[in-house]
Order: sequence, then C-alpha cells, then structure tokens
Amino acid sequence: MDRKLSAILAADVVGYSAQMERDEAGTFERLRARRKELFEPEIARHHGHIFKLMGDGLLAEFGSVVDAVECAVSLQHALAERNAAVSEDHRIRVRIGINLGEVIVERARTDMAMASTSLPGSNN
Repeated sequence: MDRKLSAILAADVVGYSAQMERDEAGTFERLRARRKELFEPEIARHHGHIFKLMGDGLLAEFGSVVDAVECAVSLQHALAERNAAVSEDHRIRVRIGINLGEVIVERARTDMAMASTSLPGSNN
C-alpha cells in the first residue's frame, strides 16, 4: 500500500440547502460559475488539484500545506470581493478547512482514500 503526505483542502457552501430551496437553478449556476472561474484556476495556481466534487463541496490535494493555506486565504478574499457586488440572497459563502496527513494512494482510482490516522475521531 502506497502512502504520501498531503494537505487536503475541504470546502463547502454555507447555507446551500436553503439557497437551493429558494432558487435551485440559480444557485446551481452561481456555484458552478464560481468553481470554474475561481476555485479551479486558484487551486491550480497554488499547485493543487481537485480530486472530488460533492454537491456543494470539494476536496483538493496539495503537496504543501503552505500552498493549501495560501490558496484558502486567496479564495476567501476573492469570494468576499465577489459577494460585495451581489445581493445577500445570491452570495456564496464557503467554509474551508485544511488537514495535513498521510493519504493512501490507490492506483486504480482517481480519488484518494484518507488514511484513518490522519483524521482524529475518523471512522475510516
């Protein structure tokens, strides 16, 4: 079993279910646009890659925790700027967390399984 040390950035949208209830199509399009115009290029610029998308969230892997933290800060600043220009009910607010730990690299799959030792309290 191959392992490597990685920084995993986890992001999800605050209040996503309520936004979807109010405006499903608009919320989906705003979130997709933010991912394409902001998250994907910013993560790549900081030497990371998205390895899992989940509705209102994503997981990205970085070889450096510094790159992951700098990416998270950059994303939050950019989101704050974009949110200032739109009405309250159209704002996309995102929680971001970063975990540094060993991941198991599975050759046959495109996603990675987090080693249970990397997440305190994990049931993995």
